[in-house]
Amino acid sequence: MNALWWSALPILLLPVWWHRRKREQHKAELLATARFLPRTEPRQTRAWRWNDIILLLVRCLLLATAIAWLADPVMPWRGDTVIVATGTDAGWADQQAAQAGLARADRLSLPAGQAIGWLRAHEREWRPEARLLVLGDVPMPALAPEFGRKIELRTLARPPQQVERHVHIASERLTQWRRVFAAEQVTIDATPGAKTGLIVWDRKEAPPATLRAPLWLVADTSAFPELRNAPQVDGLRYADSPRGRLWHADAWPPKTADAARALLEHWQRLHAGPPAYTAPSRVFAASASSRAPEPSGALRAILMAVLVALFVLERSLTHARRR
Repeated sequence: MNALWWSALPILLLPVWWHRRKREQHKAELLATARFLPRTEPRQTRAWRWNDIILLLVRCLLLATAIAWLADPVMPWRGDTVIVATGTDAGWADQQAAQAGLARADRLSLPAGQAIGWLRAHEREWRPEARLLVLGDVPMPALAPEFGRKIELRTLARPPQQVERHVHIASERLTQWRRVFAAEQVTIDATPGAKTGLIVWDRKEAPPATLRAPLWLVADTSAFPELRNAPQVDGLRYADSPRGRLWHADAWPPKTADAARALLEHWQRLHAGPPAYTAPSRVFAASASSRAPEPSGALRAILMAVLVALFVLERSLTHARRR
């Protein structure tokens, strides 16, 4: 834990001890009356005095700043806040904030998928009495998060966006492949272009070297050596290549509509991952067992600037002292 660095504060006694340590040796000088005094051996004494108080303070501040930079402190400075997920309806967000009594609270706009994680990492930045409200189409996390303070989440699922999909089919079995995409509302491109997101390659010869697409459905792997030793997941083999991500299944093209639908759903799930579901509205109560979040580094940039300035000042004072 970074907080353990505060236990190094006793090291500030080191420059104090160093500055108070000063040896002084008295010089023996002959006096005319010294012959009448009893003979004594010369002795060396050590005097403890404050020396160069400004340099001492600078060095102590330098060490304290270095320890603070390592400990990564966070000063609570945020008040009541409404965190709005990107793309949330502004009218609905204003209504929910007014109902919660946070119409005049500060607002932060964050991507919906990062709102919970960002809030968890920066939780220490809010004052203890601050209230937090999260609004928008926030996806459901895999595990229920725990917070050290009360946080209210109000969600509103957005309607699915209409995505324009373009597919290019290079095959002698064009009719069979068209059946695969018949129910998917995709545009079949005669020639691949900038909008083409998927290329179906059902030919023995290799495609042109300049042909690129994010996704490829490959029926014959002889022209794609990347798929020879590719990993296999539920009957689908995939590999990344300079052309794009390659997918292959031995049962392509599907023979029936149900097989085509099942194959497309399976392929989309493996490529895009499981769909994100909107989290239900709820109130996260303060959890006593919640572990302290990871340091957010909010003050590290400022502390580093102060550390550099103190180091330059300390070197300048040390150089001036030696002159």
